[in-house]
Amino acid sequence: MAAEGITSTEYIRHHLTNLTFGKHADGSWGFAHSVDEIREMGFWGIQVDSIGWSIFLGLVFFWYFRKAARQATTGVPGGLQNFVEWIVEFIDTSVRGSFTAKNDLVAPMALTIFCWVFLMNLMDLIPVDWLPMVAQQIGHHVFGMDPHHVYFKVVPTTDPNVTFGMAIAVFFLMLYYSVKIKGPDGFMAELAFQPFGKYGLPVNLILEGVSLLAKPLSLSLRLFGNMYAGETIFILIAMMYSAGTVMGIFGGVLQLGWAIFHILIITLQAFIFMTLTIVYMDMAHQKHH
Repeated sequence: MAAEGITSTEYIRHHLTNLTFGKHADGSWGFAHSVDEIREMGFWGIQVDSIGWSIFLGLVFFWYFRKAARQATTGVPGGLQNFVEWIVEFIDTSVRGSFTAKNDLVAPMALTIFCWVFLMNLMDLIPVDWLPMVAQQIGHHVFGMDPHHVYFKVVPTTDPNVTFGMAIAVFFLMLYYSVKIKGPDGFMAELAFQPFGKYGLPVNLILEGVSLLAKPLSLSLRLFGNMYAGETIFILIAMMYSAGTVMGIFGGVLQLGWAIFHILIITLQAFIFMTLTIVYMDMAHQKHH
């Protein structure tokens, strides 16, 4: 794609733009053909690629673990069962180390978050042009769209809508259990009387309010920022392939090195998102006297 007569800026922008479906300015519904049209669609524009890949990867996780559960035996386990048991044991150890209360929801939720986020992050290792080029051909031959106006992002966690959606879901769960365990009075008392007691009520509300709202923001922006930066680096390296043989070979070496290092980032970000979720749920279950 970098060699198809578009500038470097256009190439980068194209790879960082979502395939968006929504309502056009003239009232019709359809896919956006430019960044301006995406902006016009506003809040109700649907990032089809992010939603599609998120659902698909969630189903992959469900199918894989269901298959392992159905094939599980009490004898010598196979490779699939060994791998799944290792992941489950790792998650169970993490939950036991960070969650001090009792809630049967937390461990399955932690397992789902870790595996789902990991799979979404893992899409970053697919060469940046492969799937977008397939999407361009489908858009051109099936929908009659200009290939240059077919946007397609394959890493859902580089879309802030996805990371904010997951973080907000965790945030609402945290609020729900905070009110359920502590009661409305206990929850409001934490906001009003900590850390400086009843005489510091205005300051307490500001500090605790900011701390509460910062949780979903930090949870979502940390994941989005790291994955977005990693995807951008892959795109910049891919541009080197159109700059001649020597630069192409150098770009291949850089891409391999960055991909190997990025495996650590992919796993670490999934682990951090899971661990913070466990910690926030533990905080929601703690009663302060």
